[in-house]
Amino acid sequence: MSATAGQAQDERSLAERLGFKPGQVVQEIGYDDDSDAELRESIVEVTGNELVDEDYTDDVVDVVLLWWREDDGDLFDELADAAPPLADGGCIWLLTPKAGREGHVEPSDIGEAAVTAGLSQTRTVSAARDWSGTRMARSSGGGSKR
Repeated sequence: MSATAGQAQDERSLAERLGFKPGQVVQEIGYDDDSDAELRESIVEVTGNELVDEDYTDDVVDVVLLWWREDDGDLFDELADAAPPLADGGCIWLLTPKAGREGHVEPSDIGEAAVTAGLSQTRTVSAARDWSGTRMARSSGGGSKR
């Protein structure tokens, strides 16, 4: 097995550990040149589907993959906009640069935006070399809009 094939296998395992499953529709928002290509490819490999963009309106989505950096605007607004197309039981994976990297978002800012948008954080992981991932799902109690 080549080093590249071994790396792809490791990344695929990460996508599976993040909970991605075959057949899921994953909507990607906030993609840019700094987004992690290996993670994106591993998600496509595990789900068997290409990632759909923010203009996707064909149906509900199982997962929203949201790349977010400190200067991208209002996180609450983006989370509130990302949640409606989610299928029942769906989740948002918020990907933010790790601490010490350009564009890092403070965990307290993530927590506040999630609660305000009616979401609860269920897990935080190292999602890729430069990215942290925070899994969010709809809160049963809902949230308040400011």
